[in-house]
Amino acid sequence: MEKFFKLKEHNTTVKTEVLAGITTFMTMAYILAVNPGILSATGMDANAVFLATAISAGVATLVMALVANLPFALAPGMGLNALFAFTVVLGMGYSWEMALAAVFIEGIIFIILTFLNVREAIINCIPVGVKKAVSVGIGLFIAFIGLYNSNTGIVQLGDANSVPLILGKLSWNSPALLIVIGLLIISILLVLKVHGALLIGILASTVIGIPMGITPLPTNWGLNFNLSEIAFKFDFSQVLSIDMLVVLFTFLFVDMFDTVGTLIGVSTKAGMLTKDGKVPNAKQALLADAIGTTFGACMGTSTVTTYVESASGVTEGGRTGLTALTTSLLFFLAIFLSPIFLMIPSAATAPALIIVGVFMMSPVVEIKWNDYLEAIPAFLTIIMMPLTYSIAEGIAFGMTSYVLLHLFTGKGKKVAVLSYIITAFFIIDFFLKSN
Repeated sequence: MEKFFKLKEHNTTVKTEVLAGITTFMTMAYILAVNPGILSATGMDANAVFLATAISAGVATLVMALVANLPFALAPGMGLNALFAFTVVLGMGYSWEMALAAVFIEGIIFIILTFLNVREAIINCIPVGVKKAVSVGIGLFIAFIGLYNSNTGIVQLGDANSVPLILGKLSWNSPALLIVIGLLIISILLVLKVHGALLIGILASTVIGIPMGITPLPTNWGLNFNLSEIAFKFDFSQVLSIDMLVVLFTFLFVDMFDTVGTLIGVSTKAGMLTKDGKVPNAKQALLADAIGTTFGACMGTSTVTTYVESASGVTEGGRTGLTALTTSLLFFLAIFLSPIFLMIPSAATAPALIIVGVFMMSPVVEIKWNDYLEAIPAFLTIIMMPLTYSIAEGIAFGMTSYVLLHLFTGKGKKVAVLSYIITAFFIIDFFLKSN
């Protein structure tokens, strides 16, 4: 363990890494319940999608652990699965087999781009100020994920004609009340400096949710290991159509910058960036993401991406691939213990996400707020992530404003050529979505 993961070099221990891996898994285990529910809307078998989700997350995270030696976990991405189901299949009328083909091609393209160092170059060309802002923006974004639910969160959907968001009702046996209870438990444990506060809070909230009627008790202990209905079910017949090229570009764009944003943000918070502001082993991390997407499509699930919830494990001290290895093994274990893992309600993991948002705010003090060339792009990066519900959109606004401000103030020569190219793609993507 010590030699392979270099634990002493990263100032960590086996116990810390394992606990961090467990915490990361607990904060993202919801995907095992949510992903089948979303993809089954296309006609895919929900039990088979559950298995595909667990296997693809386990394999992709294992690659991250063994190849990149980074504490990041991967799974089918939220947002990307909705794009797969509700836009490509239900909206555009394509079959889910066609959508899987697009995801598979996306993964192959990412593998090629990774070996050509294109994705790593994109990470390196993002300005330092924006990189620091990404960490803060992600913190606000995941805290908002924990706070918001249109019907049951502490923050709920309001009347769009007056107030877009309102404070939820904290009635007895409401998920919002359980979130508050969990938030209080974790906060007290943190003040008392109890190690593993996030994990303890998630488990305690899950138990408290039972008498409240929020934590679902297992009703079916049967296991379904049948992937034959969805695995390798590709339809390439219309993959070169204009619509599918647009879909493929969208998959590529969102996954590219969600992954880049997560790697930068979590690495910044962990103090893992190199002296020149680069993510360590970025190429290997991006390769894990690309392999995960390709393998996940073969198993029968939507795009696999690096999860922002990895920040919860980093917060618990995770610094090496041993954290990811632990999370990977738990995903494989979840296949056999699915009824237990599916007990954990989103209201039990929400408090951990809110607290992680607190932890990820610290880089904000390192941004040069008196230098508007850095401050404005940084601010837009931070504010647009939670408001657009997208890491990628936050980076797009930050990078575009950075380039345009330099260009129109006579300082365009300081901006890398690749930054101009990326900004052009951001602008094109904006107009495509607007029309």
